[in-house]
Amino acid sequence: MKINFIRLAENPAPLRLGCFILILLLLWLPLAVPIYLLVGDPNLVSILTEVLLYVEFIFLLKLWGQQVYQQPQILRHYGLALTGKNGRDVLRGLAIGSICVFVLFGVEGNLGWLVWQQSKVFGFKVILEGLIVSLGVGFAEELLFRGWLLDELQRDYNPTMAMGIDALLFAVAHFIKPLEAIIHTLPQFPSLVLLGLTQVWGKRWCRGRLGLPIGLHGGLVWGYYIINVGELTKYSHRVPDWVTGVDRNPLQGLMGVVFMGVIAFWMWWGNQRN
Repeated sequence: MKINFIRLAENPAPLRLGCFILILLLLWLPLAVPIYLLVGDPNLVSILTEVLLYVEFIFLLKLWGQQVYQQPQILRHYGLALTGKNGRDVLRGLAIGSICVFVLFGVEGNLGWLVWQQSKVFGFKVILEGLIVSLGVGFAEELLFRGWLLDELQRDYNPTMAMGIDALLFAVAHFIKPLEAIIHTLPQFPSLVLLGLTQVWGKRWCRGRLGLPIGLHGGLVWGYYIINVGELTKYSHRVPDWVTGVDRNPLQGLMGVVFMGVIAFWMWWGNQRN
């Protein structure tokens, strides 16, 4: 089996990616199917199966690094390490992401496109819940896309091509849903591509560490969570939804694309300076 794993490293990236996903599914399905059959609460089913999938993903990553690439510290190779620099990068990213979200909504408020309001549900609980959710999302998606996937692509392609493919696959992955939902949320595709590029530039700016991408991703989610769940704004509908964001999602609007473009340029500039 070890010889087969070693030979796998010599195959093209698409084949390696396909083999990894196939192995992951084979590990996940025998445990996930009983959950779907025995648990009646759909929300609990979703939580249990997703947590199970990600735990097995991390387990497979370690096995993959040891057997395919002979790298026992593959997570560190991806840029995930418990270091002071990574910790500071996470905090910096959280600050940048959350502040940018509030700046975006602030600009729209000054233009008269929305009004700020006092919320009955806003409070420490919303802030803390949002922080936990945002860090979980940032960690999971960045380890997947800017850790494992980007590394696999960079083994075969030049840095620019690997970054472009990574950003496109990141955006496409958010559209694994029914056709009606895909059509409805399609306006967010450009913003997701920009976010994917931003995260790669951010990682390269930090010399391969994942802290900044995790924090920045988490900060964007956190800021939006606080405003959306806290019901802090109300749109005035002076401009069409495609400007401010369809379904109150700023990524699905022109303003979201512009602001993501600004953040992307910031990360690109920082990477160029490095």
